[in-house]
Amino acid sequence: MQALDALLNRVSVPRLLDPAPTAEQREVLFGAAMRAPDHGHLQPWRFLTVEGEAREQLGEILAQAALLQDAEAPQAVVDKARNGPLRAPLVVVVVARLQDHLKYPKSEQLLAAGCAAHGILLAAYAQGIGAVWRTGELAYSAHVAKGLGLGEGEQVIAFLYLGTPQKEPRVAEKVDLTQFVSAWSAQG
Repeated sequence: MQALDALLNRVSVPRLLDPAPTAEQREVLFGAAMRAPDHGHLQPWRFLTVEGEAREQLGEILAQAALLQDAEAPQAVVDKARNGPLRAPLVVVVVARLQDHLKYPKSEQLLAAGCAAHGILLAAYAQGIGAVWRTGELAYSAHVAKGLGLGEGEQVIAFLYLGTPQKEPRVAEKVDLTQFVSAWSAQG
């Protein structure tokens, strides 16, 4: 697949089945992530792979976080949190590792980690792997961070769900670029 095809046509694929990406495919996914723009070469990211029974354990952490957030949360909310990681055979947790640095602010590091996540999505599309970025408010829970073993300066920025598309991915809609691009000229 041509790079421009992936850049112009990638879409989210929310309905995913087994099998998960192979070891060879994962090497490409994470290799693409490592090519993210990274001012200062800090590599302010890391990835956790969650599959098999570990998805159920992650679901329990998310369900507990939902109850810590709202002790009277409806059972449907708790069940949705618990079952979320079961939506795909592989969940990649993208963790931003933000560092104090004189030259490269944490905001740039966070953006670089987001680009790494996007690299995984593009590489998935290019390989015919279904993928969708789902995060949600529980990703930012201190309980979830602790359950995942995150250290100081680390935060979850994405749950990437990957697997085999249940059906043919939709066609990317064409966007009117004039709504987003304009020439700037100095005033004054």
